[in-house]
Amino acid sequence: MALIRSRGELICGVEGTMPGFSWLGPSNREQGLDADLCRAVAAALLGDGERVRFVHLSAAERFAALASGEVDLLARNTSISLSRDAAGGNAVSFGPIVYYDSQALLVPIDSGVRSAADLAGQPICVVTGTTTEQNLADWGRRNQINLIPLKFQTHDQSFTAYLQGRCPAVTSGRALLAARRSSFRLPQAHVLLKEELSKEPLAPATRQTDPGWADAVRWIIYALIRAEELGLSQDNLKAEAAAARRDPRRLEQRRFLGVGADLGLPLELPADFGARAVAAVGNYGELFERHLGPRSRLGLPRDRHRLVDAGGWMQAPPFR
Repeated sequence: MALIRSRGELICGVEGTMPGFSWLGPSNREQGLDADLCRAVAAALLGDGERVRFVHLSAAERFAALASGEVDLLARNTSISLSRDAAGGNAVSFGPIVYYDSQALLVPIDSGVRSAADLAGQPICVVTGTTTEQNLADWGRRNQINLIPLKFQTHDQSFTAYLQGRCPAVTSGRALLAARRSSFRLPQAHVLLKEELSKEPLAPATRQTDPGWADAVRWIIYALIRAEELGLSQDNLKAEAAAARRDPRRLEQRRFLGVGADLGLPLELPADFGARAVAAVGNYGELFERHLGPRSRLGLPRDRHRLVDAGGWMQAPPFR
C-alpha cells in the first residue's frame, strides 16, 4: 500500500477484451465490472478512481504477473480454487466473490442441441491447459458422456473455430460465453445450455505475501455490497451522508461513512474508504446492472447475485 501511494496509481491486471468485465469501450476507456472494481480500490486508497493503470493479461500470464509485482491487484474474471489459493500453489489471496460463474456450453440455436448429452462423441472447442479443459473431461466421465475436446491455445482461436463450424459447441465460463456471444454478428443465433459443468466463483486477488493489502482490498469490495444493503448509491451518497451526520441514531450509516468512527484505521485506509469507493463506481447492485444485468450488453439475470434479503447470495460481513 505504501508503494501504491508513493507511485500515485494502482496497477491492475485485467483481461481487457471481455465485454461486461473488462474491455475498451467506444471512448477507448476500460469498462466493465472488473475495471470498476479496480477503480473502487483506487478511490478508497488514493481518493481518485481514475488513478489506475490497466494491464491486459492472458490467462497464462496472470498469476506470474501478480507474483512478480508487475500488477498490484488481479481483477481478471479469475475463479477461486484450492490450488490457486494454497501457498504451495499460486499463493493467491482472494477477495470476496463478485460473480458466481459456472462453466457452460454455447451452441448454435438451430443445431438441435438441447443438452450436453446431445454432444456425445462430438468435438468441443476448449482452451488447453486450463481448468476449463479439466472440468469438461471430469463432467463427461461423471455423467458417462463422451465429450471430445478440440484444443486451442487461446479463446480467440477457440471461438473462431466454433464460428467456422469446426465444433458444434464451445465451452468456457458462462459469463465469458455471454460476453463473446454479444460480439457475434448474430448473437441471438446462439444459446447457452442449462448444464453447469463446474462452479467458477470469480473474485479479485492479491499476493499472499502482503496480508495487509489483501485485507484492504477485501473490505473495499465488501463495502460495495454493504452500501447496497444500506441503500447507499452513487446518486444519493452525499444526501445520505449529510443525513447521517445530523442524526446520531443512524449508527450503521455513520460507521460505514466514517462519521464518529474510523473502521479504516486497522486497514490503513481513510475512515470514509467505503464512501469513496461508492462515490467512484456505485454500489454492487449498480455495478451489476450497468455491466452484466438485463439491460446491459450481456443481458444476464441477477438471480443469485441479488442480496441475501432479496433471495440471492450476496452479503457483506458486519462493518463494526
